[in-house]
Amino acid sequence: MDAAEIMTRFVVTVAPSATMTEIAKTLAQHAISGVPVCEADGRLVGIITEGDLVRPLMKSRERRRDWWLRHLAEGTDLAPEFVNYIKGGQASARELMRANVITATETTPIGEIAELMMINDIKRVPIVRDGKLAGIVTRADLVKTMARNPDALLNPSG
Repeated sequence: MDAAEIMTRFVVTVAPSATMTEIAKTLAQHAISGVPVCEADGRLVGIITEGDLVRPLMKSRERRRDWWLRHLAEGTDLAPEFVNYIKGGQASARELMRANVITATETTPIGEIAELMMINDIKRVPIVRDGKLAGIVTRADLVKTMARNPDALLNPSG
């Protein structure tokens, strides 16, 4: 079995300009934990996950940011737009995404995709054709395939 047989073809994506809020709404609306970042022509440029959205909110980072902002301001008020941007509310997908995305093609055997997920500790592998997003294979897709065909991941000819 290969990726084309199990991949989701209609993939929810976000634009590189999408804000944290827009990305969070997209993830929540579709009950997904990560989303490919694509240009208007479908070219895959990155991937963003729940973890990437939560990372800027970490307490230790907040303390470092507050210290930096106090020193930058030198006792004066900073523009609210600038403070909001620094806090991450307006950070874009391009700023938060991981650009070095592990991908596969439609002909990649699902056993190889499972191995990519395990080795790289990832939950999804975008499937690309000529640099453009053609689909995605998630761990859930692999589990569903195993439920239907227990030997699918072990037998490359499926």
